[in-house]
Amino acid sequence: MDCENKDSELRKFGSSRTSSASSSLRRRSLSLSLSLPKHLNDDDDENESVSEAGDIGDRELQSNRYSGSGRLRLIGENAPEHGVVVPISEDTSSVTPISPIKLISQPDHKKNDEKTEVPWVLEYTSCLLFLAVFGILGVLLRYGLQKLFGPGIVGATSDHSYMYLDLPSNMVGSFLMGWFGVVFKEDISRISSQLAIGLSTGFLGSLTTFSGWNQKMLELSVEGQWIFVVLGYLLGLFLVAYSIIFGIETAKGVNWLYRRANMDSSNSGTDCHWRVDSCKRHLIVILILLLILASLWGMSIGLEVNEFSSGSPKAQLWLACIVGPFGVWIRWFLARLNGRGLGKSGLLKWVPFGTLIANVSAACIMAALATLKKAVNTETCDTVASGIQFGLLGCLSTVSTFIAEFHAMRGSKYPWRAYVYALCTTLISFVLGTLIYSVPVWVENFN
Repeated sequence: MDCENKDSELRKFGSSRTSSASSSLRRRSLSLSLSLPKHLNDDDDENESVSEAGDIGDRELQSNRYSGSGRLRLIGENAPEHGVVVPISEDTSSVTPISPIKLISQPDHKKNDEKTEVPWVLEYTSCLLFLAVFGILGVLLRYGLQKLFGPGIVGATSDHSYMYLDLPSNMVGSFLMGWFGVVFKEDISRISSQLAIGLSTGFLGSLTTFSGWNQKMLELSVEGQWIFVVLGYLLGLFLVAYSIIFGIETAKGVNWLYRRANMDSSNSGTDCHWRVDSCKRHLIVILILLLILASLWGMSIGLEVNEFSSGSPKAQLWLACIVGPFGVWIRWFLARLNGRGLGKSGLLKWVPFGTLIANVSAACIMAALATLKKAVNTETCDTVASGIQFGLLGCLSTVSTFIAEFHAMRGSKYPWRAYVYALCTTLISFVLGTLIYSVPVWVENFN
């Protein structure tokens, strides 16, 4: 009898704990569902995703560290994908202690700590070095494409046409953004998140330039070529928009062929051997990048010293390589504003304010330097100002990230936002540039 009484008491105690836990869980789940309606959650998630399609700055490193730490996290819309299920049951008796929630399994920390818990200093240092090295490479390629398609060789672009000098580099960068910034970015991130950031933000962001595009339109407006100004903006946006689409489609085709060819391969996980996921590997990468960056900066400084007195375009190029990484770093830090919105309530989350600020500010500073060159009109001023324009401001502004965000907005539930975003970026930059550059040129009658 004593045993039966004890068993009945245990069953009552267990059932009471079960019902209290279940009701507590239902209350939390119900309050969550009432406070966050599904249609609002969907719109909020989409607003954030479209504005973060191009870049989110150093927040990407923070999110990678958090997701790789093995801690339990509740994810709203994508909870079922991550193993978190919080149902709301109408029948309180049907709820069991196990059914309401399924916890994410914890990784074996003894085996994975060395690979996942890398000090943030190493991650940030390697990321900054990747951005600097790839930023300089982007500047060099942009200069080469200008010379190749410019009046000297191919003759497809010029300073006095709506086919502006930076159009080929903007098209190539947007095409490659479809490859390395959209389709293959996740695969590259499996090897190194810093490498993925260096390619998309550093290389492609510096290969393309919005401030150079805007400045050429301002110069055409000063000459009275208003039709060329309109054509330059419309045709430029059209060509880069379809460049990223072409890049995405071709990358998808290559990716499909690669996966089909390696479908039955036993070496599908060989990329793990190249993964930069430990302190030792991060230190090796940092050392290599330091040597490359020192070589590029040393070469640029040496050549700048030899070419500076001549005032040649090469002198402007080497100065651009010296100051270019600083523009990349500033743009990367500004990108953390993308998807955050305005104020505590996060108004206008769909607007990538980080990219918008980078492009508009670079366009304004470039217009100010162009006015300074007209006013001072010396060879030294022209060399220094042009080097800063081509390097620092060319890397601070970007078309590849801008068009990736534009493309994401076009594919969202509100495609009109893409055109509003493009119109705001170009209109604000052109109006401010007109006040900073065109008006002084007209008033002072600069040649």
